[in-house]
Amino acid sequence: METPPQTEPKPNDEAQGAPEMGVPWRGLLGRMLSDRGLTKKAYLNALAASLDYAARLATGFVINPILVGGLGDFLYGAWQILGRMMGYISAAGGRPTQALKWTIAHAQASTDYEEKRRNVGSALSIWALFAPALAVIGGVLVWITPFWLKAPVELSRSVRFAAAVLVANLIVTNLVNIPEMTLRGENLGYKRMGMSTLLVVVGGGFTALAMVLDTGIVGAAVSTLAATILSGAFYLQVTRIQVPWFGAMMPSFPEVRRFLRLSSWFLLWRFVLQLMTASDVLVLGRLVSVEFVTTYTLTKYIPETLVSMVAIVVGGIAPGLGGILGSGKLRRAARVRSEIALVTWLVATAVGATALLWNRSFVGLWVGPDYYAGRLPTVLIMVMVVQFVLIRIDANIIDLTLNLRSKVLIGAVSALASLVAAGILVGYLELGIVGLCLGFIVGRSILTLGYPWIIGRRLGVSLLSQFRSALRPAFATVLLFAPVAWLGDSWTARTWPALVSFVGATAVLAGAGAFYAGLTASQRTAIALRFRAVTGTGTPDPDDAAA
Repeated sequence: METPPQTEPKPNDEAQGAPEMGVPWRGLLGRMLSDRGLTKKAYLNALAASLDYAARLATGFVINPILVGGLGDFLYGAWQILGRMMGYISAAGGRPTQALKWTIAHAQASTDYEEKRRNVGSALSIWALFAPALAVIGGVLVWITPFWLKAPVELSRSVRFAAAVLVANLIVTNLVNIPEMTLRGENLGYKRMGMSTLLVVVGGGFTALAMVLDTGIVGAAVSTLAATILSGAFYLQVTRIQVPWFGAMMPSFPEVRRFLRLSSWFLLWRFVLQLMTASDVLVLGRLVSVEFVTTYTLTKYIPETLVSMVAIVVGGIAPGLGGILGSGKLRRAARVRSEIALVTWLVATAVGATALLWNRSFVGLWVGPDYYAGRLPTVLIMVMVVQFVLIRIDANIIDLTLNLRSKVLIGAVSALASLVAAGILVGYLELGIVGLCLGFIVGRSILTLGYPWIIGRRLGVSLLSQFRSALRPAFATVLLFAPVAWLGDSWTARTWPALVSFVGATAVLAGAGAFYAGLTASQRTAIALRFRAVTGTGTPDPDDAAA
């Protein structure tokens, strides 16, 4: 009897969950790092963004003490203030890279590569148009900085030169970020995974070297510029390899005008977002005291880290949805958006419940128990944070539609309403942190209703149906937050190892509770299928196969 001929395995056997013989963990790792399908790309983008964020946190934790020792109290404070000032004037650069990212993401399914190259050309045109304005505004800032900081005469020149280097870094950043934003717009941001994380560490190494060489604040600024240039060169190389069409073509005047209009809306959104995220500290400091600001920011540290983490992850996932929206698959887009919102809510609720239970212990071990704001302020801070996390999901999705007018206008109304409400509650009723949080929660409720309304009109989903689907998760959040907030003032971890172990166990239990209490059976099945698609242990989603 003849032995049947051996057949080669099909190329997609691994994607179908075929077991890897020999080393099981290697097969699982290979499936998890495979990029077949929209789900896997979304997961890999989120993983890459999380690794970079973790590297920034760890690098900052190590570098900040080195900076304090190398610069001294005054120059370290000046360095921190210069960083904030650069954030405020960065919008003067025109935001061409943001417009490029979402334009590319919207046209992800398109094979009109000449149009995409003209989009890159439009981004370069906007950069060239705004660079002189940014240089002028930065020049004024460079000149006045020593007077504003009341720098001693012997330090004025160093402060001014450092500010000039940081302004140059802003201008260069808007240029060298064009390849990176093209890569992200094409939903390929994960292709930089590992190396971009290493670049974060290398940038921190540049700063540490500047301190070792005793180059002061000027050396810190030059190290920042060097890290930016190195990162730009890396992304240029990666984008050339991963995006074959990448390049620039001369755009027509109407194309530049359209791109300028879009960039202008992103610029305005930057101002609105800054108003929404940075004005709470200003209100509290102006109407109460600086001491209250210290207590508020230290209590808010963990919740604020949650906001940054979720925002970065959602920002990594969102470009994948752009290809679906751009190709007109609205029903599929609505389903994916719903799943993103549910997963985000699940993570935010689990982490939020854990923080409510152990934030008092964390603050006590970190800086001392006197800096803990109390049970009610902590609960309201967490509610405010979770609310804003969910708002950011729809804000990112609206960016994909390239219709930012309504988003910016409603955002501006919400920001002003938050400031007015917080001002009344803090300034006149003297409710302190409680009043601040209530004011912002009330003001941001405009976005909680407004952004789903905008998205619903685009996707054909009524606001009423969205409200009904949110009732069960909202009830589950209350069900979880109430008892842990009550127990948070009586349960205490006295050492860091104990706190870490308690936090891990609480996060698992809170996540399981939110999963079963807040999601319907069909939603749990959908999320489980996504998880199995990520790990390669189940049948791929047909939508992913088509992606």
